[in-house]
Amino acid sequence: MPGIIKPLIGITTYGRDTAGRYSLPVEYVECARRAGSAVVLVPPGDADIVECLGRLDGLILAGGGDVDPAAYGGDDHDSIYMTDIDRDRDEIAIVHRALDADVPLFGICRGIQIVNVALGGSLHLHLPDIAGEMDHRLPNPTAAPDDPNPTTFTSHSVSIEADSKLSEVLGVTECEIASWHHQAIRKVPAPLQVVATAADGTVEAVESSAYRMLAVQWHPEITAAVDPVQQRLFDRFVAGL
Repeated sequence: MPGIIKPLIGITTYGRDTAGRYSLPVEYVECARRAGSAVVLVPPGDADIVECLGRLDGLILAGGGDVDPAAYGGDDHDSIYMTDIDRDRDEIAIVHRALDADVPLFGICRGIQIVNVALGGSLHLHLPDIAGEMDHRLPNPTAAPDDPNPTTFTSHSVSIEADSKLSEVLGVTECEIASWHHQAIRKVPAPLQVVATAADGTVEAVESSAYRMLAVQWHPEITAAVDPVQQRLFDRFVAGL
């Protein structure tokens, strides 16, 4: 008998590194597979990828380096790292195409920022400049000297709007999350609604009643293997939002 056809989920990768390789932390793939999907990786630089989105049952916009401020009219900042204009261009185009074609989108960390920028929003260039004493990432004492991002994640709680899709998916209105970012949403464009925040007011999740999309600023893939609340994000996404 033929096997069950699993939903096919695309996951964007980091840009090409100095050794000429694309990469992605394995946890993204493991979370999607636990949710019952097959996975295809989507690296930047493929001019035809936007036209191929119709073959996917959903697309995860993964984390990674900063969005180039030029993409949203922002200024430069000394803390900005790992910008990749090819990845920015491709992922912004992917967001527009996916939403127009009703392909479900799930943005994670950089992914929420790309969705926000694609729809006309902007970002805080360096969150510590406006976030006060709350840490959204920590220095990594074991980072290599040439690591472009010598930090690691930390944990804190987020508050979730009770009447949001996010709350319905997670089954809670507050949860502990793995945080690992130094930028965050500033201006929120009209199609998006803020549905989760940190104690310092940082936007932690957005959704839209107009689209099948959900985006979080934190990294659910880091803890989903041991935290069923975070795995529910992947389970519901693979099921079609």
